[in-house]
Amino acid sequence: MSQRFLRWAEAWIEEHIPPGANPDIESHEAKAKRLLETLFAEAATAGFTPTEAEEERQRVAPQVLTAVSDGTDFDVNTYHLKSQLAQENEDGD
Repeated sequence: MSQRFLRWAEAWIEEHIPPGANPDIESHEAKAKRLLETLFAEAATAGFTPTEAEEERQRVAPQVLTAVSDGTDFDVNTYHLKSQLAQENEDGD
């Protein structure tokens, strides 16, 4: 696990996916998939190797989906997922 990549990905998500930014023109899943590909394309320009980025794909994908799904209404499933991700990130390697 690359903590450096995960920190970079979290910053990228915060910068590129503001809360409540999905206007229902595309599904949350479609937007998350599109933004995930953009994130990984930018990872290469940020100095991460393709191998390093691919190792973290499964960890970063739920974070992108959560950020895209985040709205102004309270969603218990999103809250639960965010809590799990926060706990996992705190646990580290």
